[in-house]
Amino acid sequence: MDHTTTKPASSPAGTHATAAAASHEIDGFQLVIDALKLNGIETIYGVPGIPITDLARRMQKSGLRVISFRHEQSAGYAASIDGFLTGKPGICLTVSAPGFLNGLTALAHATTNCFPMILISGSSEREIVDLQQGDYEEMDQLAIAKPIAKAAFRVLHAEDIGVGIARAIRAAVSGRPGGVYLDLPAKLFPQEMEAAAGKASLIKVVDPAPRQLPAPEAIKRAVALLKGAKKPLIILGKGAAYAQVDADIRALVEKTGIPYLPMSMAKGLLPDTHEQCASAARSFVLPEADVVLLVGARLNWLLSQGKGKTWGGATSKSWGGQRFIQIDISPQEADSNVRIEAPVVGDIGSCVAALLAELGAHFPKPPAEWTGAIAERKAKNVAKMAETLAKNPSPMSFQSALNVVRDIVKANPDAMFVNEGANALDFTRSIVDMYQPRKRIDVGTWGIMGIGMGYCVAAAVATGKQVIAVEGDSAFGFSGMETETICRYDLPVCIVILNNNGVYRGDEKSWGNATDPSPLVFVKDARYEKMMEAFGGVGVHVKTPDELRRAMEEAIRSKRPTLINAVVAEGGGTESGRITGLNPTAKKK
Repeated sequence: MDHTTTKPASSPAGTHATAAAASHEIDGFQLVIDALKLNGIETIYGVPGIPITDLARRMQKSGLRVISFRHEQSAGYAASIDGFLTGKPGICLTVSAPGFLNGLTALAHATTNCFPMILISGSSEREIVDLQQGDYEEMDQLAIAKPIAKAAFRVLHAEDIGVGIARAIRAAVSGRPGGVYLDLPAKLFPQEMEAAAGKASLIKVVDPAPRQLPAPEAIKRAVALLKGAKKPLIILGKGAAYAQVDADIRALVEKTGIPYLPMSMAKGLLPDTHEQCASAARSFVLPEADVVLLVGARLNWLLSQGKGKTWGGATSKSWGGQRFIQIDISPQEADSNVRIEAPVVGDIGSCVAALLAELGAHFPKPPAEWTGAIAERKAKNVAKMAETLAKNPSPMSFQSALNVVRDIVKANPDAMFVNEGANALDFTRSIVDMYQPRKRIDVGTWGIMGIGMGYCVAAAVATGKQVIAVEGDSAFGFSGMETETICRYDLPVCIVILNNNGVYRGDEKSWGNATDPSPLVFVKDARYEKMMEAFGGVGVHVKTPDELRRAMEEAIRSKRPTLINAVVAEGGGTESGRITGLNPTAKKK
């Protein structure tokens, strides 16, 4: 059977017979939809257009929720964080070539951050692409996606749609999750096959992310190392949050009494106000710890690769002598930067449960000298921060504005919290406490800008909760047009832009052409709130903490799409936030 052959038009006399035959056939459009629904997919994020316009329409008609964006990159970020929040692969649907490329940044972001996501893109015909004959939006998309995705597949025949989608789902969520590309050429969708055979070809993926039990000797080795520690430390990464074994992780922390340090998206696994939380003493505990247990955290640049002065090393490449235990589902992660003395390979849930069982009833608490020193350093830093937060300068500082946000989040701990920027990110991370797991979602491993509005949409859609976003004015610019998307779907999103008129700070002077502004400076006193008003949402311009507080409280009460343009001092930020050292500098000439 040639699935690509167009059926001849029926004669008037044969109309009834043809209609009856057609009712027993199913096309590629419906097979894609049915395969996704069979596997529990409920939401599609994307941008419609050739050749997937009718696919999006039929998805919506079938009961899938189709959230249409203004740019594929934002749709991709939405799909990626949907995957993190739900544990099911988030789906992004794009057109071919340019649309595919726009979604590719988000796919790479998902792979880097271990978020399960599937980018589904329509594509041009293989016969023309392979001979480079100039088809509409001709591009070998599969070849481009392969290097940056966890896996990539192409489906050419209707009977293979079930297999293609099943393989994509399993690849996205099994082992270390990641981004998967699925290429669906335009010619695939109108292909037809006998309906019963089509339905039988679909696959419901069984146990897509199977447990991976750690070796008993690995658990014994890890516990022995912890028992011998004088200054133990637990570091919780976003993998620990993704695992959704919150009760066991809390039990591990509290049973051992070991101080813990949550990475950014692990904040809230235990409340940031927990007595064992060492966030306020981060620069003290990292170089001082002697045994470090990594739970779903990688020793990448966010932890200075486990080396350098951050860890008490004498130089940027030396390591301070800490002994590491690392829980990770990928054995290749161990020893990637420093020696891991006790690698524990397996899924986080199984590994933490095994550690708890091995600890026994009388695990020795850390020495009082260690916990006391941390408590003393925390108290000192918290008091210093309280002094800063109590100030009320005019215009507002990042700190005085975020003091308000801190109170609002404390009063609404169930709200989703989105955060991106440079200084807007760094100040927020250290000031705003989180109280529940998987409530804080931010720029992740790459520190990428532009995730904000896509994350806001997905957080609202996937959880049904109020969303609060704190954005730098530069970061907001990457996806600001998606405020229209937020208004179109009437989502309960409150966006706070910390507006200091530029990248890092808004007071830099031009180095060259006297008539041009610095490349890092924006239009002064931009009225971003007017964008939200233009689409029917609420826009508020605030200059004081009291005005900001009233605006945020009203946004949460009303649940209306709201953008608050909060004016902060131009000179209050630092270049690249807290990673200035990664940006080589040149002398001004």
